[in-house]
Amino acid sequence: METLNPEELTPPVPEINAEDVKKELLEKYPTKVARKRAKQIVINQVGPEGEVPEIQSNVRTVPGLIGQRGCTYAGCKGVVLGPTRDIVNITHGPIGCGFYSWLTRRNQTKPPGPEDHNFMMYCFSTDMQEEQIVFGGEKKLRQAVQEAYDLFKPKAIGIFATCPVGLIGDDVHAVAREMKEKLGDCNVFAFSCEGYKGVSQSAGHHIANNGIFTHVVGLNDTVQEGKFKINLLGEYNIGGDAFEIERLFEECGFTLISTFSGNSSYDYFANSHTADLNLIMCHRSINYVAEMMETKFGIPWIKINFIGAGATAKSLRKIAKFFDDRELLARVEEVIARELPAVEKVREEVKPRCQGKRAMLFVGGSRAHHYQELFREIGMETIAAGYEFAHRDDYEGRRVLPGIKVDADSRNIEEIHVEPDPQRYRPRLTEEGLARMQEAGIELKDYEGMMPEMCDGSLVIDDISQFETEKLIELYRPDIICAGIKEKYAIQKSGVPMKQLHSYDSGGPYAAFQGAINFYREIDRMVNSKVWKYLQAPWQKHPELAAKYVWE
Repeated sequence: METLNPEELTPPVPEINAEDVKKELLEKYPTKVARKRAKQIVINQVGPEGEVPEIQSNVRTVPGLIGQRGCTYAGCKGVVLGPTRDIVNITHGPIGCGFYSWLTRRNQTKPPGPEDHNFMMYCFSTDMQEEQIVFGGEKKLRQAVQEAYDLFKPKAIGIFATCPVGLIGDDVHAVAREMKEKLGDCNVFAFSCEGYKGVSQSAGHHIANNGIFTHVVGLNDTVQEGKFKINLLGEYNIGGDAFEIERLFEECGFTLISTFSGNSSYDYFANSHTADLNLIMCHRSINYVAEMMETKFGIPWIKINFIGAGATAKSLRKIAKFFDDRELLARVEEVIARELPAVEKVREEVKPRCQGKRAMLFVGGSRAHHYQELFREIGMETIAAGYEFAHRDDYEGRRVLPGIKVDADSRNIEEIHVEPDPQRYRPRLTEEGLARMQEAGIELKDYEGMMPEMCDGSLVIDDISQFETEKLIELYRPDIICAGIKEKYAIQKSGVPMKQLHSYDSGGPYAAFQGAINFYREIDRMVNSKVWKYLQAPWQKHPELAAKYVWE
């Protein structure tokens, strides 16, 4: 068991001089661009109290730099609402945006029962044309909502505004209120998530959290049977991750009320306020709703991580300690003891082939942090990492929140004023319970961030550009890079294996114990394949055109 202790698996300091790498990344940029990017590229150094360098994040991408980011609409519809099976999600906009209202992230869900619905395989769009751009699209939106209701009789319909809708001024919220009153038994709500509205898809996460909390959470007061009631927030069931986590919850004796949003449904959201504890996986995408649920209903939250065998065991124990039940604690230990031998067997088989190899992770959400755990477990070093859409607290920890100033971009997102519910506010922890949490070493409402767990001298890059990615490959020659679908093929053409961690390609699950086994084997195959050294594009062998950059 001790072999999976993350402290014993901390990688050595990389030998490459990160200062030289940073200098080389910046020297090709114009002075103004280099000055900005210098604040977003930092060399990690962890102090005695866990303090780390300040990194600039959640700022707009420099025009002309090819980044990894998505838009506000993608974060709202695609990430948070997309994995919910029984809400009809209508994209109000041209069909080009509508493509993303189809299931593109491999979010999985359980097969619906006789009384259930699953609309995830459908692509709903108003398909705005020039006529609607000129004269307005509200009429067509009403027709689309009515048609969706007549065909499917859903419990809820979500409306998502795209860039042209914001530019022409369609009032999607007025249409939603009107159609909700007209239909009667269908909850219709809208999201002002125009793609340009925020710095990145992070703004869409915030807007989605606000909308779900305002229009759905708390609508169903039914108290479900079961002990140790929890919500899992920020888990989107990519490749079946949530299925594996749910299996562990059931075996341990936890009662899962709702997941935001993997393998989830409208009713789960409506009933989520009856849980006793919120668990946050992806801090960036979902911390807003956790904060609001604590204020209104008294539900505390803790940060957990089910990526990595050691992290999974640690998280299960942390949840069990929160409830302070001797039988539950014993049951959790039984489950861990039963699961770990299979993990350890594969890990010992894979580790000799992976030990000392180097990885880079540039993935949105908390994945660039969480997956470092899996690489550590098989002896691999993370020499560079960064997020697409993070804020400073995702990098440096929530300790920096009081010092973060709200800028013009952040003010675009509504901050909902929440007060305790007069009838339903129920603090789950008394003063005695809070003291017990402190004694047990359980931090409530806390996230230490990615950088404190990275080794000194590693490179941390926010919103990495395509040029920077190619330069890092040239300088470091990593054994593997983890990123998203947009970067996948450019990286592979450089002769470096690339693991797509937004939708897992055709792999997964990678969460919990069985997921760790799957990941170990997959990485072993990728980093030890000989095919990459033979990869060379035709124009590299026989160049027909030659050119130079303007600065050369």
